[in-house]
Amino acid sequence: MGAHSKSVSFRTRLAVALAVAGLATFGVVGTATAGEATVDGTPCSESTRACVDIDGKQAWLIDDGEVVRGPVPVSTGGEGRETPRGVFSVEWKNKDHRSAEFNNAPMPFAVFFAAGGVAFHEGNLHTQSAGCVRMAYEDAEAWFEFLEPGDRVEVH
Repeated sequence: MGAHSKSVSFRTRLAVALAVAGLATFGVVGTATAGEATVDGTPCSESTRACVDIDGKQAWLIDDGEVVRGPVPVSTGGEGRETPRGVFSVEWKNKDHRSAEFNNAPMPFAVFFAAGGVAFHEGNLHTQSAGCVRMAYEDAEAWFEFLEPGDRVEVH
């Protein structure tokens, strides 16, 4: 193995470890992680569990490289409160969460995955969020039931 492949391998392992710890993101926006195939019909890699396409306003659940739900419509953050792009890990879940930041606003089926309280949750699909990924009730419930802490989330 040459020096270049060792370097790439080390960077990839480091990026994965940081992403799992919730400390950093990796990969190139719009593509899968280097060297990993994308799931058909999505911009995400085969190892992801939840995939979001901000520009396309849609999301998918993925199991072992196969889409198990989606695409479903989503609403994401607007100017100044953009939904962060990158690779994240599910941090925690709360079925009946209320936002301390936004006047106790309900966030049903919240699945938190990025710093600043960014989560998948049920909400209005016709307006921009404050950074969260909002979904219809049935879809938010499916995301809540499917995802577990530590699961990989890609936002493109």
